[in-house]
Amino acid sequence: MKLATFFDYLSLVWKQIVARRRRSWLTLLGIVIGITAIISLMLIGGGLENAINGQLDSLGGDVLFISPKGNALTVGVLAEGVPLTEDDQEEVDKVRGIEQTAGMVYTTARIEFNDIVRYFFVVGLTDDPEARKLIGEGNNLNIGEGRAMEKGDQKKAVVGIDYTDFNLFEQVAEIGDKILIQDNEFKIVGIWERIGSSPDDRSIYIPLETYFEVFGNEGELGIIMAEVEPGVDVVVAKERVEDALRDYRGVEEGKEDFNIQTPEQLAASFAAVLGIVAAVLVGIAAISLIVGGIGILNTMFTAVLQRTREIGLLKALGARRKQILLLFLLESSLYGFVGGLIGAGIGIGFAKFVEWSFENFVGPNLFIVQVDYSFVLIVLIGSAIYGGLCGFVPAQRAAKADAVTSLRYE
Repeated sequence: MKLATFFDYLSLVWKQIVARRRRSWLTLLGIVIGITAIISLMLIGGGLENAINGQLDSLGGDVLFISPKGNALTVGVLAEGVPLTEDDQEEVDKVRGIEQTAGMVYTTARIEFNDIVRYFFVVGLTDDPEARKLIGEGNNLNIGEGRAMEKGDQKKAVVGIDYTDFNLFEQVAEIGDKILIQDNEFKIVGIWERIGSSPDDRSIYIPLETYFEVFGNEGELGIIMAEVEPGVDVVVAKERVEDALRDYRGVEEGKEDFNIQTPEQLAASFAAVLGIVAAVLVGIAAISLIVGGIGILNTMFTAVLQRTREIGLLKALGARRKQILLLFLLESSLYGFVGGLIGAGIGIGFAKFVEWSFENFVGPNLFIVQVDYSFVLIVLIGSAIYGGLCGFVPAQRAAKADAVTSLRYE
């Protein structure tokens, strides 16, 4: 087919679509929703993966994360499983290939400031500078104002940056202000830089010994971080720590009451969760595309019926079956392509809006949306082909229509 002839077909088809604006928009809606969901899902999923990998990269690849099995929190203790202890930390510290360890504990607690009560995480943090540095690097903790906790601090607290937001307690928290934790008064000595997640940015860090005084359960820890010595394989170090903790806690292999994860395993866990979410959303998008396909099918059947006399006239003037077939296939493909184009535009715009929101309202911009335009092009081509397939049966019916019968159709 000559290019000029193709554009003649395209012009004719476009005029038919524009002439039925309302029906055309309704036909496009399902395709638009489905493609929007697919494009935005892929871009946002990629952005989340970039953010997670960025966070894990900041941890370094040489840190082990040891936690109890079961993570349902009550005040100060774990509701399930056997908690870790400072004695466990000492055992890990003795393992060959472990350079240093750091332990912390956390719970949800009653926070009162400006006579307003909220419930946020309170974290017990060691006053050892090296251990605190390890925890700080692993959790993206950087002092933005004031100071970190120092050795000998007791009723002192470092708060998340959200405490400087008027909306949290209807008053901005400042260095030197007093805040109540479980009805115990603490003085704010520091404010963290923005971490990027609401729970973290609303957490309060207090000295570990003071934590035990307030919440009890002395010696129990929520997590132990173990830094592996340079040159030691992380997997080998993990196996050594597992052996040491099994011996110390008196548990058999396969029945451990603790978990040990490397940054790579954490990344795999996050990827698995994202995969499940993506699968559910792809299913929803597929349903939208099916609905859109049925819409195209219904519109094309209606178009064939309404243009029966026109089909008869075209055949009487010498139009061949394949030309009639092409005309209607082109129309249904155009529905798919235009719906995909609009959906891709909305999907990219939405993903970029999410990226902008993260950058302006959450904090460090690890959430980066990278648009792969080759993927977008594939989606558009696929959308056009899908539209053509959905309109194939009506197009075939139009191509097989008898010229004389069609001209007599009322």
